[in-house]
Amino acid sequence: MENTDQKSLYYLEKAPVSKAIMHMVIPMMLSFIASIIYNITDAFFIGKLDNTAMMAAVTLSLAFSAFLMALGNLFGAGAGTYVSRLLGEGNVEGVKKVSSVNFWSSMLTGVIFMALCLPLISPLLQLLGARGDTLLYTRDYILMFVIGAPVIIANFSLEATVRAEGASTASMIGMLAGIVINIILNPIFIFSLHMGIRGSALASVIGNAVSIAWFIYYLQKKSTVQSVSIKDFKPSKEIYYNIFKVGFSAFLLDGFMVISCLLFNNIAVFYGDNVIAGLGISQRVVQIADFISMGFSMGAVPLIAFAYSAKNYERLMEIIKTTTLYMVGITIGLTAILFVLRAQVIGVFSIDAEVIAIGQTILVAQLCSTIFAGLSALFTGIFQAFGKGVQSSVMSVIRGIAFIPILILGNRLFAVNGVIWANTISEALACIVGLILFLGIWKNSLRNTQWERCGEQ
Repeated sequence: MENTDQKSLYYLEKAPVSKAIMHMVIPMMLSFIASIIYNITDAFFIGKLDNTAMMAAVTLSLAFSAFLMALGNLFGAGAGTYVSRLLGEGNVEGVKKVSSVNFWSSMLTGVIFMALCLPLISPLLQLLGARGDTLLYTRDYILMFVIGAPVIIANFSLEATVRAEGASTASMIGMLAGIVINIILNPIFIFSLHMGIRGSALASVIGNAVSIAWFIYYLQKKSTVQSVSIKDFKPSKEIYYNIFKVGFSAFLLDGFMVISCLLFNNIAVFYGDNVIAGLGISQRVVQIADFISMGFSMGAVPLIAFAYSAKNYERLMEIIKTTTLYMVGITIGLTAILFVLRAQVIGVFSIDAEVIAIGQTILVAQLCSTIFAGLSALFTGIFQAFGKGVQSSVMSVIRGIAFIPILILGNRLFAVNGVIWANTISEALACIVGLILFLGIWKNSLRNTQWERCGEQ
């Protein structure tokens, strides 16, 4: 560890646990809050066009955006946890190689994805569930994301590796820079340049490009342990194996989100544009609570990975306990507030009485699933931090697979209400599975530690 900058690793290695958690989590929360503000203002600007089909098109495009995120997390989640574990071992040269391989591989993946999707726009629209009035709007929206795929994918991957070395403030600055640019450009493109929904998507792509510029600057000029230089791009089977064994679980989770979203869209669309629009509004609102839990579950991962790799199990358990306590307490408090104000909150985005009514029902169901989703994400993050590809993949499969039969059965038995509550039930089931897997890993870790101590004696 002599060759590393001790200041940059202070929060990973030595800081008091509560202080370290807040250092990692608060910047991420601020970034997520800014993202919420963007999503809300984006919905607000599009809502001002007074076009329910356009709002529905944005919702239908979520599956496509989620797949781009999945590709980014395939590299980012795997490389990020690998970087933290290598830092725990003191292997700085390995960190430089991993961070460079992560960046260039994610960019290349984006270029290949763009080349494959451009000639397949029409089939993609059918797959997303776009029909009738929403078809052209959905096409305009996702076309911008197809063209911007390289920067969107690389943005997710770079943010994760910057955060992995404990540089949570640098990670926040990069995310905020993109979001602020996005918010500024949105009304300009939508109204001043009369680009409509396409302008909203273009603003998002440009925002991602600005974030990448900052991350590259940080990794090349400020970081003492990472690099995106082509000179350090030295891919190997070992690097890709360690990236993908964890990254694949993140990709699976996001991939199943895409499948679930597609299935949900194709079922919900039969209940009308009001349901789709209500879903889109409630999803943006519930992000206030979701992103808080995500801030904890994602922010704590570098701390967990470093402590686990350094075999500091006492600090590791304290990190997990404290993170869980903070996350559950804050999430429950925010959920309660949003539940009480649900009618007023939905009413901000639509004056359509039917949209407001169904939006309230959807919001209640999503608020109920928030605590389960947060805990499931935390368990998944813990497994990824441990480098346990099998357990993290099991969590991803459970969260994705369970939703499908629950959704289909709920639709048949309870119609739209069954569709709305399917996610809550599947997240609760995943949370139970995650707890069982974690207890199994923790018992094995303690047993191995005891054997190591006996051997030393």
